Amino acid sequence: MGIFQDPLRYLVAQLIHSQLAEWKIGPFELTVEDIESALVEPPQVALGDLAFGCFVLAKLWKQNPAQLASRLATEITTVLAQISSGKNLWIESVSAAGPYLNCKISSVGFGEGLLQGIQDKSFFHRQKKINHPRTMIEFSQPNTHKELHVGHMRNASLGDSLVKLKRYVGVPVVASTIPGDVGTHVAKCLWYLKYRNQEAVPTVRKGEWLGQMYSRANLLLEDEAKTEKFETNKAQLTEILQQLEKRTGPFFTLWQDTRQWSIDLLNQVYAWAEIEFDQWYWESEIDSPSIEYIKQLLAEGKLVRSEGAVGMDLAADNLGFCLLLKSDGTGLYATRDIELARRKFQDHHIDKSVYVVDIRQALHFKQVFRVLEKIGFSQAVHCEHLAYNFVELPDGAMSSRKGNIVPLMKLVDSMQSMIHSRYLSRYEAEWTQAERDKVAWQVAQGAIKFGMVKIDLNKKIVFDLEEWLKLDGDSGPFVQYSAARVQSLCRKFKYDPKKTLNWSLLGHPSERNVLQALLSFHSVIEMAAMQSRPSVLCTYLIDLSRRFNLFYHDCSIGQAENEDLKTVRLALSFCTGEILKHGLALLGIPAPERM
Repeated sequence: MGIFQDPLRYLVAQLIHSQLAEWKIGPFELTVEDIESALVEPPQVALGDLAFGCFVLAKLWKQNPAQLASRLATEITTVLAQISSGKNLWIESVSAAGPYLNCKISSVGFGEGLLQGIQDKSFFHRQKKINHPRTMIEFSQPNTHKELHVGHMRNASLGDSLVKLKRYVGVPVVASTIPGDVGTHVAKCLWYLKYRNQEAVPTVRKGEWLGQMYSRANLLLEDEAKTEKFETNKAQLTEILQQLEKRTGPFFTLWQDTRQWSIDLLNQVYAWAEIEFDQWYWESEIDSPSIEYIKQLLAEGKLVRSEGAVGMDLAADNLGFCLLLKSDGTGLYATRDIELARRKFQDHHIDKSVYVVDIRQALHFKQVFRVLEKIGFSQAVHCEHLAYNFVELPDGAMSSRKGNIVPLMKLVDSMQSMIHSRYLSRYEAEWTQAERDKVAWQVAQGAIKFGMVKIDLNKKIVFDLEEWLKLDGDSGPFVQYSAARVQSLCRKFKYDPKKTLNWSLLGHPSERNVLQALLSFHSVIEMAAMQSRPSVLCTYLIDLSRRFNLFYHDCSIGQAENEDLKTVRLALSFCTGEILKHGLALLGIPAPERM
């Protein structure tokens, strides 16, 4: 069932359905909505604007799909010839191409059934009322006491775009995050600050400096692992962890201060990226309750003790042993995720819980979900790990532990500076500093976020600053530039959406090429949202931008043959700009008014 009420697609589907229902060849259970969902864009604009494959019918009726398509084309053509008025004039012609029935929409049909809705914004409010499951999307789980790097934006951008896409199609979404503010990495950082650091704490950007201290701590502890200092270091780290668990002592006080430095950095990053959460969970708040819950499950006989540790044997499921309490009584990520799963469903009455976490944690979530099932947590079947591949530098993977990262806020600063010098310096006399700063921020967002979601989830991303900033490549700034060009045209020619338009004048192949792409917007959004693949939207926006630029080259607006043609081409440009802006917004990317 389709999610959107698009009159053109529905009209085509209705026409096909009516004809098929008259044949009475055999069992026929396809609804108009089924046919509407099956409509696709033909491979070439010359073939038509919507195509219906007859494969399902061929299988159902055991007939040749090409013959079915040919018969449909002949009979629908006869029906169209008998109609002289009404919405069916929106359909210009139908034809068969192998197993496909291709439908060509008239220019008037595109204008009245598509462009007018984009102009008056009703197009963006055509979601059907469907009872979607209430869904929590957990994403962007950064660790405090570590420096945020460019790789963190893969998760943040992906999660944020999924929240926006699913909300657009009508899914009630709760956006959540769970920063890791306890654990061994925190103990290592505090250990270094207390016993080895010789630097004064900076007055600004303390969170970033803290991450550097963590990297130094980790490298130093590795170096001393085979020396006489190992036992002393181990004892000191254990003492730190115990103080943090008991929430008392000098290290707990130090943790409270340094944790806030990291939180300030997180808030700075999320403010820059315009990412918001409905719920912040903290590992420090989950830690103790999760340990108590695991002890309770052990007492109930649902877990086992092995060599002093507690967990569940999942060997029968080929998942090994899921460790939930270490021999010293401390918990792990799995421990906290067991408790967190319960809280999510209880706190927000959700029907589904999605964890946006990279592919390296696949085994972890398989174990956690299986443990939840075996302890009798009925909602375990509604927990989903949305795995994605991670971001690498050209010379390999990033690691905060090793210190080979691209610090995020330093990248933002350098990128915005580059945008100023490369693109905006020419406008110093025309734009205010505030205007140039805003555009630099918008373009930096476009470059980073688009670069992070344009690649499918199963593929690695190689961070390439130069490629991501290109105005003529497969980049966010390219789409932003195309949208800004539209706004510039509308300002230049004083576009008025209230003008009466002669839609029949839109007949040039480059114009129809754009119209066909605009018609696909909602089907692309539905696919991107329901398959959790924002990359599909990115591909669409790049393609639409290219089609618009070809139209802009082939079809003059300022030098159009007459005023009516100029006005209708300007309307087509405006509608393209609206689709580009809405598409970018669903990726969490702003559209500059000018670039």
